[in-house]
Amino acid sequence: MKNKKSDDNKENNKLAIGLCLGLSFGLLFDNLALGLCLGVAFGCMPDFKGKGKK
Repeated sequence: MKNKKSDDNKENNKLAIGLCLGLSFGLLFDNLALGLCLGVAFGCMPDFKGKGKK
């Protein structure tokens, strides 16, 4: 049970970091809509690091 909760928090942190980076780059490059869209896309991407064959 505990691992499931920590995995959910990790996903939420990735989304928050993606949104922050998207906002930053959107403001930097004067294209806020594109930056936020890319931030959400990168934040929601699945993590393939631990999902392979053992």
